[in-house]
Amino acid sequence: MSHIVQIQTEVRDPLAVRSACDRLKLPQPTQGEFKLFSAKAVGLGVELPGWRYPVVCDTASGQIHFDNYGGRWGEQSRLDAFLQRYALEKASIEARRKGHTVVEQPLEDGSIKLTVQIGGAA
Repeated sequence: MSHIVQIQTEVRDPLAVRSACDRLKLPQPTQGEFKLFSAKAVGLGVELPGWRYPVVCDTASGQIHFDNYGGRWGEQSRLDAFLQRYALEKASIEARRKGHTVVEQPLEDGSIKLTVQIGGAA
């Protein structure tokens, strides 16, 4: 029986994956083939704290593959934090490419408010 889980968040930008790892103080992701209990996945492997197997980001398809066995082999909150950071980094990268300024503001509920100033002056 497989424990592989797929979610709908699309992770397609390797630069944003690397940036998310930097910001979360995770080891840099590595490209390759990774074992996930009884299956394998190819992509950028991200090592999350306390996780038995890496999260594998297939940037060609946008899918992520992981096996945390319903939380027994890794806390879901770690993956949620990575995906939140990935989304923030991706949005920031795209805004800066267009010449805009980005300001982050952590909120009490754990969310992060991202303000994009059009034209670059924040």
